[in-house]
This record gives sequence, C-alpha cells and structure tokens, in this order.
Amino acid sequence: MRRPPDIPQLAAQVAEGSRAAIARAITLVESTRPEHRLLAKELLGELRHTGDSVRVGITGVPGAGKSTLINALGLRLIERGHRVAVLAVDPTSSRSGGSILGDRTRMGELTTHEDAYVRPSPSGLHLGGVARATRESMLVMEAAGYDVVLVETVGVGQSEVAVAEMVDTFLLITLARAGDQLQGIKRGILEMADVIAVNKADGEFLGPAREAARELTIAMKLLRGDDPTDRRPPVLTCSAATGDGLDELWREVLAHREHLEGEGLSARRRAQQVQWLWALVRGELLDQLRASPGVRAIRDQVEAEVGDNRVSAIEGADRILAALREDD
Repeated sequence: MRRPPDIPQLAAQVAEGSRAAIARAITLVESTRPEHRLLAKELLGELRHTGDSVRVGITGVPGAGKSTLINALGLRLIERGHRVAVLAVDPTSSRSGGSILGDRTRMGELTTHEDAYVRPSPSGLHLGGVARATRESMLVMEAAGYDVVLVETVGVGQSEVAVAEMVDTFLLITLARAGDQLQGIKRGILEMADVIAVNKADGEFLGPAREAARELTIAMKLLRGDDPTDRRPPVLTCSAATGDGLDELWREVLAHREHLEGEGLSARRRAQQVQWLWALVRGELLDQLRASPGVRAIRDQVEAEVGDNRVSAIEGADRILAALREDD
C-alpha cells in the first residue's frame, strides 16, 4: 500500500462486493505496520452488516482432505444460494517467514467461482493455527455479503483451540487408519469439537471409515458422559470425492447452530468478543516489544548470555521487560 486508502470509500466498495476492495481490506487488516493497524481499526469501524454469517472452523489431522472437502461443500452450498468465504490459514516457515499457500490448488473450482472468495493467509507466529487477523478478515467477508464463512486451520494439534474461540461451530475432519485413530487425535480437540466427520469414506476405505466413526462415537460418549443436557457431537462419515454424506454434514452444522440460537449463540458471541479483546491486547504488547529500541539494543546480548547459561531465562526476561518499561 503505497498511499493511504480512502477508508469510507474502501468500506463502501467492500459492501458492494468488490473483490479488489475485499483483497485490499484484508491486506490492510493483516498488516503489522503501525500506520496500517490504525487504518484497519478505522475500516472495521466503518463496516456494517457483520456477525450474521454461519461461522464454521474446520480442522483435522494432516492428510484428512480438509481443503478438498471445503471445495466440494462450498460448491454445494453455492448451488443452494449461499455465498461462501474461505479463510485458509497456511503454515508459516520458521526460516523464511513464507507460507505454503497450497489451498488454492486444492480448491480450484471454488476459488474461481463468482459466489465464493478464498483467501489463503500465512499463520505467522500465532498459536492455534489461525492468523492474527483472522477475526478481522471474517468481519470483512461478512460485510461483503458472504453468509457462510469457513475458517480452515493449519491443523497443529492442541493449539487448535484458538479457532473454536471465533466460530459458531467447530468441525473436526479425520480419516480411517490415520495411525492409532484415538491416540492420534489430541483429546483437547475432541473435547472442543461440535461435529466430527470421517472423510474419504468411499471404495475400499468405506468399511474402515465406518469403524473409525463407531470408535469415535464411543470415545465421545466417554469424554462427554451421559448428561442429557450436554449435546454430544455427532460423528459422521463422508467423502469429498463422491459427495456422499456432505448434505448430512451440513445439516448437522445447522443443527448445532440451531441448538445455539437465542441466548446460547449470543452468549458464545459475547464470550468471543472478550477473548478477541485480550488477543488484541496481547498482540499489541508483542508489537511494542518487537519495536522497542531498548529491547532491540540488548536482545542479542541477552539471548547469547541465556544460551551460554551465563544468566537464567528468568533473569533475561526481567532485563528485557525492564528495557521495555524504560522505553515507556
């Protein structure tokens, strides 16, 4: 962004559904530059008609076919009159800072459809497999008129809890014969899941997929107990390749949302706003830490001393925080 955008005009163009404006808006909210963060806050204040979409977080074990399933499900939803946005968060390289961004190749049909918008973003250093600005990007897509927002996460295990804090329904995709089915999935993810689907249930894998679904159903019963007031997540089988089970999968997503309707959904959204508040606070504090002249001046020395065991990590942290306070 070489020149500051006209924020009211950009917000109006987003509301009109301009794909170029949507791209500019998301680039703005993803930026970590201080001047861009200020403009992003202004933009979010200008956007209207947010919060009305069906928000679904999608995670799963590596190789479960998340992107392929999203492509098939998204096309099916578009046929029913929905507009579908996909925020696909890719792993960031610890060396280059770049990301794989391979989701567009696995969502080829959805990416080019006029009623869909697929945005791949690097996850950066954020835990939980979601980019720092995923929440803000979601608001941009809702303001642009997309009534279904799917957030595909990196799939990094127990930290996936982060995505559950920003969506209405948390969908776990797994598959049969992925190592030890029950040991290979973190218990924390199972406890957070609202709907579970065993993908690639076709051909020779149909039988194993059904068996895996039965095992997961038993596991969910053990995890959740027999409390009749506690909704137990359904476990389904589906195939992104053939389309089998996708209609039932979406019905369960909508059934979960209906379960939340009224005070339940409102309470979840309020809790998510509070969680977003503290996520923003933590992010701003990290930005201040990285930008601090005092911290930059001593960082290399402190890291070397801690690495050589000349000082403890606790003492090193105290020195860095003291440098940050002196800047303030």
